[in-house]
Amino acid sequence: MGKRIARYALLVSLAMVLSWLESLIVFPGLLPGMKVGLTNLVVVFALYRMSPRDAAAVSLARVALVSLTFGNAYSFAYSLAGAVLSLAVMTGLKRTGRFSILGASIAGGVCHNLGQLGVAMAVLGTARLGGYLPWLMAAGTAVGAAGGVIVDRVRPLP
Repeated sequence: MGKRIARYALLVSLAMVLSWLESLIVFPGLLPGMKVGLTNLVVVFALYRMSPRDAAAVSLARVALVSLTFGNAYSFAYSLAGAVLSLAVMTGLKRTGRFSILGASIAGGVCHNLGQLGVAMAVLGTARLGGYLPWLMAAGTAVGAAGGVIVDRVRPLP
């Protein structure tokens, strides 16, 4: 039990640090709120090297703690929507046995953006944000692919 808690703490801490680092990275031309998806590395790692339950625990703890530490109610809503949809889709794809880490990570990146776009449309009360969809899908695909390649090369925790 102690080893499991230590793994959770390590992964949640890593996700929080990566989230903070993401907030420091600014690429000119990115859409507002767009990030490079570093925290998704931790969730994909937990999903494929541990279990869906572990990935959910790490992801939800990360969302809650990062929102409390660096964010607000809106950032919590955006983060939670993206995290839940992304993890649900990645877990489903993993369970089929037909998708590699790369494929699931790409789907997770796209779905994370879709979840956040859905919240933005609801909060702002406009469907006009749907114009961002092609850009968000392209970004989710690129970020998910990079993350999938990285996680595929990382060894499991002892």
